[in-house]
Amino acid sequence: MPTPIAENLARFRKARNLSQEELAAAASVGVDTVGRIERGERRTTCPATVAKLARVLAVSPDALLGLLPEPHIVRDADVALLRHSITANSEVPGLDNLTDTGDLIDPRSLATAGHKTWRAYVDGLHSELLHALPVLLTDARRLVHASSGDENAAAQRMLSTAYRLGAGIAGRLGMDDLAWTAAERALTAARQSDNPEIDTAISLRYVVWTLIKQGRTDDAERVAIKAAEQIEPRMFDRDAARAGVFGNLLFNAANAALRSGSGDRANDLLAIAQAAALRAGQDIASEAAIFGPRVAAFQAVDHAVRLGDPETALLLAGRIADSLGAVPAFWEAGHRLHLAYAAAQLRRDQLAVRFLSEARDLAPDWVQRQPLGASVMRGLIDNATRRQGSHFADLAAHYGVL
Repeated sequence: MPTPIAENLARFRKARNLSQEELAAAASVGVDTVGRIERGERRTTCPATVAKLARVLAVSPDALLGLLPEPHIVRDADVALLRHSITANSEVPGLDNLTDTGDLIDPRSLATAGHKTWRAYVDGLHSELLHALPVLLTDARRLVHASSGDENAAAQRMLSTAYRLGAGIAGRLGMDDLAWTAAERALTAARQSDNPEIDTAISLRYVVWTLIKQGRTDDAERVAIKAAEQIEPRMFDRDAARAGVFGNLLFNAANAALRSGSGDRANDLLAIAQAAALRAGQDIASEAAIFGPRVAAFQAVDHAVRLGDPETALLLAGRIADSLGAVPAFWEAGHRLHLAYAAAQLRRDQLAVRFLSEARDLAPDWVQRQPLGASVMRGLIDNATRRQGSHFADLAAHYGVL
């Protein structure tokens, strides 16, 4: 079995677009030393040699030896304000942030800030989101606390939206328990909003998503189906938001069924969602839902990939029409990552590289947080038998292989 340094040295070298000879010359070590390390013929390597090789590869010796955690791990300092704002609680002494109402935001300004923060979420701008969301949550909670009547119900709706964004970003960053807390609080606020039926269904979708991330797939499917039944559009209902929420819940239910090992049930649920998408006629992207024919087609490709059928995934992708509406960049990027995985499974490496490149260009920050992109990139590097060029090296760096 290859040692970690054997695998890492070959991977990092190819990711830097260096030959064994070039690396050896730059590090002032013998080319036979590099070759023997990569082939796993040297069970130990002296620290001085490791340090020289790491310097040329621009990584730390620990990274070369395989002693570091995965890249893009979230530091507590990066999310301290988000964690504080989601868990703030007036019932717990010391966790109440409602006392300072001197700069109380007006409802119109709060709605504008909420939409801007949502845009950062769908565009995958995590740094901007982590900066703006704690402020949005605090402002929304203060407005709820200080208002009554119709104004309070509107503020509850905006607070629910803010908590849903909190659930979404926490889930993206792997903080599943924090995501669950945010989703529960979004649901509580939704039930007191000025549009409780729709807001409750939207919030339940985030609850379902967190259940899936926790591995509770049976619970997730059951909740999603019940919520979808309650919000299902009537035959001639042209409410785009209702159709979108209904379809998104079925996407979640199908995903949960697939993860539970029931491909047939997942396909049945997805077919219902696709029919609703065709009736909708165009793709929409709003705080309520991201849904439509192109989005539903992406889900079909995703299911084919998860069912272990990469050929069908690529075939389905080739039939997807351009969107008649708006599909967020991170959905488009996620679709490319699934296609990259499918292409890599079929050893169509150049096609996989193309899809990884498209995903990076569409949502550069978002794709860095996706394990699938890094996994596919590592596989492509390990399979490469020769140097792949500077573009390949740039992709490897972006996906965190280095």
